[in-house]
Amino acid sequence: MEIEARNLDKKDFLGKSDPFLEFFRQGDGKWHLVYRSEVIKNNLNPTWKRFSVSVQHFCGGDPSTPIQVRCSDYDSDGSHDLIGTFHTSLAQLQAVPAEFECIHPEKQQKKKSYKNSGTICVKICQVETEYSFLDYVMGGCQINFTVGVDFTGSNGDPSSPDSLHYLSPTGVNEYLTALWSVGTVVQDYDSDKLFPAFGFGAQVPPDWQVSHEFALNFNPSNPYCAGIQGIVDAYRQALPQVRLYGPTNFAPIINHVARFAAQAAHQGTASQYFVLLLLTDGAVTDVEATREAVVRASNLPMSVIIVGVGGADFEAMEQLDADGGPLHTRSGQAAARDIVQFVPYRQFQNAPREALAQTVLAEVPTQLVSYFRAQGWAPLKPLPPSAKGPAQAPRA
Repeated sequence: MEIEARNLDKKDFLGKSDPFLEFFRQGDGKWHLVYRSEVIKNNLNPTWKRFSVSVQHFCGGDPSTPIQVRCSDYDSDGSHDLIGTFHTSLAQLQAVPAEFECIHPEKQQKKKSYKNSGTICVKICQVETEYSFLDYVMGGCQINFTVGVDFTGSNGDPSSPDSLHYLSPTGVNEYLTALWSVGTVVQDYDSDKLFPAFGFGAQVPPDWQVSHEFALNFNPSNPYCAGIQGIVDAYRQALPQVRLYGPTNFAPIINHVARFAAQAAHQGTASQYFVLLLLTDGAVTDVEATREAVVRASNLPMSVIIVGVGGADFEAMEQLDADGGPLHTRSGQAAARDIVQFVPYRQFQNAPREALAQTVLAEVPTQLVSYFRAQGWAPLKPLPPSAKGPAQAPRA
């Protein structure tokens, strides 16, 4: 909704009014506040910022529910003065352009010549469907899952028991446990269960050049592994054949997946989303290039999950997971949205496997929905109304 006002009453002795709006919904015989606008200082003809609020919260899902709108003059001590009020409903607000007289009840009673205390004009009022993660997945969106494994020297010599790549007598290590925990959850959303899997930071046969995106199965034209088990098998076979080296560069593998995501975005439909799972011991070298890659990828249908293996300092990883505000490149370009989720594996080592998977994948549904919503793309196949019940449940 976008709202403006004209000719509001002047309430302040020295200046004009500092108006703000409040919307109340009627329910249980009471008025419940559902939205409060920002204050616009010293202005009798304000235009407030466009805002969104869920229909359920605004009017309980019923367009005829009575709504009270109050326009008040802000005072810093909290004793806001009423400018005027009116009653309406979502159905009336939608009849744009809609105009409502702002009435101050006391003034109306005192003065016979009183007309109003200003006019409120609804410029835009649109009800848009908000799709959930499940709506997109059930509608046919493919989630493409790619894995990148860190083969840099800082992991330690794989033949030594204190290396993160050391395979215990039972054939496991932290990398494989993390891969299993997360992969088994994600693979359910991937219909063909074929996952491209890459290593980075190792010298690779036959010429022993350092590679930052080599296929774990050593087949660059077909790096796909069948299921999580296929990735595990390829990893176990690759480990003795490569030499752990460095540096730890994330950008090449992020850019690799971004190229596929860019092709999918060109289709202009909510048909594909890409998730890159990076398993690393955390000592990233190309911090700037990685930031650039993440900021570029934030405009594409993709998310990056980084699982930190081992006990290193993961501060650089925490910065990429921009929970404190948008990630910026050195030149000042900001990420369109937060697409990185970082999880230190050691915190979950003794927790049930579901706990790690849940934390790792906590942000992907929101990231997927936020991307498709920003593009204005609905699910490919809208669900029939009968199937909508559980799909809308917040559990999703």
